[in-house]
Amino acid sequence: MRKRTRFALILLLHVSVLIFLSGCGQVIVLDPRGPVGDANRSVIMVAIALMLIVVIPVFILGFWFSFKYRAGGRALYRPNWSYSAKIDLVIWLVPIAIVTALGTLTWIETYRLDPYKPIRSTLQPVRIQAVSLDWKWLFIYPDHNVASINHCVFPAGTPLSFSLTSETVMTSFFIPQLGTQMYAMTGMETHLNLLASETGVYLGQNMQFSGRWFSNMNFRATAASPKDFEDWVKNVRRSDNMLDMKRYEQLAEPRASHPVLYFSPVEPGLFHAIIRRFAPAATHHGRASLSHAENN
Repeated sequence: MRKRTRFALILLLHVSVLIFLSGCGQVIVLDPRGPVGDANRSVIMVAIALMLIVVIPVFILGFWFSFKYRAGGRALYRPNWSYSAKIDLVIWLVPIAIVTALGTLTWIETYRLDPYKPIRSTLQPVRIQAVSLDWKWLFIYPDHNVASINHCVFPAGTPLSFSLTSETVMTSFFIPQLGTQMYAMTGMETHLNLLASETGVYLGQNMQFSGRWFSNMNFRATAASPKDFEDWVKNVRRSDNMLDMKRYEQLAEPRASHPVLYFSPVEPGLFHAIIRRFAPAATHHGRASLSHAENN
């Protein structure tokens, strides 16, 4: 009987581990394609390892206690036992050490991975202005005079400097494999610096609930070679589909599953004009500093 019980407990433990690991292939944040995403994964894995210091012993001891103190077992019966200094020490010191380690890790990595901090590179960053709409994303390339809906294209190996705002409620811009999400807020401008280390097509999404069709608010993020990116810009410039404030107001109408669209030329200063629709006196920045709109 004892062997059967032990076998059942071991089998249950293995099945639980297999079920837990079966979903790991779907966690794309653990499959980074850029330096920021890679650093984020390292932080996540270290945090998981620290927490497993508690989780694993708890599961093991839970099975062991159930087995040892089962009905009919041979464990020593000690009805007058009430305190153990060793157990008390472990119960307090281990959590304190883990929380201290997690807090130190979070403090250091928060500053090291500051999303406003430019990524070091010999290449000039590609500026992309992203506007959150219901329920789609508008990407404006101010240095290339083009724009797109639900398709963000950029060169691999080149730093990306995103400026973010929202036409509607607060949303969260996130390309999981590149790392770090950043909130987009109405009347404000926040910033995010990323880099794709290799070419590919990645999922982009809104991680903040923003209404009925929130789940459809995804976009395609394409990391192309520098030559393919320049070719893409040239092709979009041939579209003669101008994006000005009037056209923008049409795009701002709520719509789910909006098709990919491309625009060129783009009205100069459109991004900051969108921000001034909700903050006419000044342009607000994510670091809580204010600068006059004319300086933008």
